[in-house]
Amino acid sequence: MQPKKVWAVYFSGTGTTEKTVRRIASGLSTALSAPMEVFDFTPPAARQADLSFGPEDLVVLGVPTYAGRVPNVLLPYLTGKVHGAATPAVPVVLFGNRNYDDALMELSQLLTADGFSCVAGGAFVGEHSFSRTLGAGRPSGADVGEMDAFAEHVAAKLVAGDAAPVTVGGCDPIRPYYTPRDRHGEPINILKVKPKTDMALCGGCGLCAARCPMGSIDPADVSQVKGICIKCCACVKGCPSGAKYFDDPGYLYHQHELEEIYARPAENALFI
Repeated sequence: MQPKKVWAVYFSGTGTTEKTVRRIASGLSTALSAPMEVFDFTPPAARQADLSFGPEDLVVLGVPTYAGRVPNVLLPYLTGKVHGAATPAVPVVLFGNRNYDDALMELSQLLTADGFSCVAGGAFVGEHSFSRTLGAGRPSGADVGEMDAFAEHVAAKLVAGDAAPVTVGGCDPIRPYYTPRDRHGEPINILKVKPKTDMALCGGCGLCAARCPMGSIDPADVSQVKGICIKCCACVKGCPSGAKYFDDPGYLYHQHELEEIYARPAENALFI
């Protein structure tokens, strides 16, 4: 099988998923001598129209891992707007140095239900959205080397005429979302937590509103988060003046717990 086009398709709040998906897709494009196209469905407007692929496309589709799963806010788009037609695909998930749990299995199942055949899959480590120390520097140079080798092996598989779907890591049936807990074992609910803005530091550039993948930050008053916050931290990490921050005690406890417990370097997981 020789795909005629390779697609890099991703949702990426802070850029790690984008970097990974683009690198793998670029490697496949080179190895297969096929042009590459990119579709970024991070902006809200990008998730309004249908996205369809045929049997001669190869789609590398990536999302971040949220609480061990595919972000639930993406499910309507992935189940209702993304369509394959016997299209080979490579599901990719990024996780913040804790664990990808069932995210890759769930993404693979979603794509299969959408008409794709998942010929490979990968879970890669990136800096955690909540933290600047957990998974800092990931993807690293070594990670990029693994991405390149992964792309070469997937390309070789397809050139050899092997388009058999693979079973990726995770549980089937998919387990519930990972629940953070406090020191007493009680669940920490951060679903409604939203970032704050230090207006003394804010320069009024509006980047936070422009980069919010949910379109929740009011561009006329960036201190107002009128919609849901998925804690991707695109606004926090993307603010040039450091004006965005979280101060919720439960959120901060969970952040610090993750940084303490999961400081060890996690490993990528590849399936071909």
